[in-house]
Amino acid sequence: MSDTFEDQPPQAPGQRWDARQYADHADFVPKLGGDVFDLLAAQPGERILDLGCGDGALTERIGKAGAEVVGVDASEEMIEAALARGVDARRIDAYQLPFDQEFDAVFSNAALHWMLDPQTVLACIKRALKPGGRFVAEFGGHGNVAAICTALIASLQFRGISAKHRHPWYFPTVEEYAHLLETVGFKVDSIELIARPTKLPTGMANWLDTFASPFFHGLDDDIKETVMDNTLNLLSHSLSDGQGHWSADYVRLRVTAHLPTA
Repeated sequence: MSDTFEDQPPQAPGQRWDARQYADHADFVPKLGGDVFDLLAAQPGERILDLGCGDGALTERIGKAGAEVVGVDASEEMIEAALARGVDARRIDAYQLPFDQEFDAVFSNAALHWMLDPQTVLACIKRALKPGGRFVAEFGGHGNVAAICTALIASLQFRGISAKHRHPWYFPTVEEYAHLLETVGFKVDSIELIARPTKLPTGMANWLDTFASPFFHGLDDDIKETVMDNTLNLLSHSLSDGQGHWSADYVRLRVTAHLPTA
């Protein structure tokens, strides 16, 4: 199976997922998904879709709550890791969800900011839900990793490299995303931005390798190393305590919404 999907909307190239690397350097992602998991309040007998399930850590928790859960992700490696947990995980692109009024809830943690055509994704989510179904999600919101993005772009520009088309994320404001939800047909129950500085146990360089590959896509190794070093130097003044302890300037958008029953 190829690494790309036909007819997928344009997005920054170069991001690939390695399940082992993710487990080593990004295990904080599902751990910090506890609040949005609680907000889902999965009930026994419900059928729930986990959109962008990654390695299935939270999918597994939803299943243990008694719900029938299906995890979908665009990464074949991540789906293999999720299957290894024993969950129902399927490699399906978010823009091409094949479900029609099948789920009581759609859940998503730390995934929607990778999807650069949010209205199409929300339309697919709406179609997957039963009437009255709910949508519960958390992902990067306006201002998320702003310092990191600024340092990366500055380091590229210093080398005469344009950052155009390299920025891989969609970080909406509350107003922007609420409007999108309402345009598609959702009723917004709650939506907020939450500043959440996040410790990086294995450091900033590993975070950049894991999550920011599009900024380095196509660069020669020596240029990539220089851009990386410059980025780390710029960020050391604000996101490192000087003793090698790094954090990321996360801002999360947390949302709950539902479809009308009729």
